[in-house]
Amino acid sequence: MSTYRDEDPRLHDIKTKIRVVPNFPKPGIMFQDITTLLLDPKAFKDTIDLFVERYKGKNISVVAGIEARGFIFGSPIALAIGAKFVPLRKPKKLPGKVISQEYILEYGRDCLEIHVGAVEPGERALVVDDLIATGGTLCAAMDLLGKLNPFLISYYITICHCSERVGAEVVECGCVIELPELKGRERLNGKALYVLVECFECCQ
Repeated sequence: MSTYRDEDPRLHDIKTKIRVVPNFPKPGIMFQDITTLLLDPKAFKDTIDLFVERYKGKNISVVAGIEARGFIFGSPIALAIGAKFVPLRKPKKLPGKVISQEYILEYGRDCLEIHVGAVEPGERALVVDDLIATGGTLCAAMDLLGKLNPFLISYYITICHCSERVGAEVVECGCVIELPELKGRERLNGKALYVLVECFECCQ
């Protein structure tokens, strides 16, 4: 589900504050730059408010933010809805014992890690990132937080370094931007996705 079809005037303002940078980080990519959104306090607040309005009162106890831009949006959402914020980080960034989820995307290999004990079995979690493109990172985050996602095995050839799983219930994934042309929504194995704006300028 998404809000971009609604008539909320905040959505138009948010979308106009996202800068599109051609040929970054490599030729042919139209980069969706949220730093210009962050420069506008009202648009930034509206972005957070829209997520808070959706998730407040939904008994979510964990907001898991994906490194790094997921931290920017996930932290204030967690504070506003009374949940703890848990960072999902790249390898060797967390100092304690971790659970790792390595996965393969079209462009290479990546990994997410979470501190052991940061999330308890049965907790209700929201996964937050700034953008969904192919959906690979969100799939890995869900797998790390909850049960093994069979889609990751069939589509991304997931490689796991730890058989332990956190055991949380991932309620939904929330992103500011969706790139529909890359069909990431279809790759979430039926998990609900909530986004604010669609951007069709993802490649050239």
